[in-house]
Amino acid sequence: MSMRFTEIGQQLRAYRLESGLRAEEIAARLGVSRAALYRYEKGEVIKLDTIKRLAELLKISPLSLLGIGVEYYNRPIGYFERIRQVEETADQILQLFGPICYLTTSDSYDAVLAEAFDESADQAGAERMAMRSMAEQVLGILSARKRMYAMRRPGIIAMVSLPAVQRLLETGVAGGMNVSDRIRRMCRDVAVTEIENMATLMETEPMGLQFGLLVGAAPSSAFKILRARDRVSLAINPFRPDTHPSAHTGVAMITGADEAIAAHQRVAEASWREAVKGPAGGARLRQLLNATTSVA
Repeated sequence: MSMRFTEIGQQLRAYRLESGLRAEEIAARLGVSRAALYRYEKGEVIKLDTIKRLAELLKISPLSLLGIGVEYYNRPIGYFERIRQVEETADQILQLFGPICYLTTSDSYDAVLAEAFDESADQAGAERMAMRSMAEQVLGILSARKRMYAMRRPGIIAMVSLPAVQRLLETGVAGGMNVSDRIRRMCRDVAVTEIENMATLMETEPMGLQFGLLVGAAPSSAFKILRARDRVSLAINPFRPDTHPSAHTGVAMITGADEAIAAHQRVAEASWREAVKGPAGGARLRQLLNATTSVA
């Protein structure tokens, strides 16, 4: 087996963020400098013995660092970083997840998330600084994902759930967070803006970007299939970007297993056949927007 050190370095960074350990802590336990650890993350040759010691420190299997088998993440920061890396080479992204496609959201979405995360941290007492730091890291990773999408423009097929869209419009972005009335109004306004933008995209059908609206019960699974020239990855994700990263519980999974990808591809294809697409989907979203704003 040839070792691809760039990929090992990417996974090392994702698992380091997942662990919550600072780079200097890991470097000190390994007996190397922090600069050396960062060089490993950038793809410098790394000895198999060092991989084993790193895996022990990070409480994962050495095979996970070698990119063999299934990757598991129980914190959003590790998962979002790993997805950022996979998206860097993806040519097509097939998504079945929630009320929006994060990569196509506006800057206002990120801005209101930052406001909500800040206010949530202010309520955390002694944990305030730790929550702020975690939120800043996650927002930085999310922003990097969006910049990469804007630069590379991989094809996206995104299926979103109409019931999930309705909940988003009712509660706003960051709907599960305890925020002030001022922030909640901002979150609702941004939710309306994002759904309006999605409706426009469905009506105009720009090249390389397709939305499908699932009008039945909300899907019980959230996943995406990312296709690159030399590999396909399946990511199963319980983490929403608009929930504070300290509040998440769940386990995300990334795998290249053929059977898992094929099974989820079949689910995606069946969902796409049933989805409302194009101008008809945009019209459904606008009906929902009109009903929601008239009630408000």
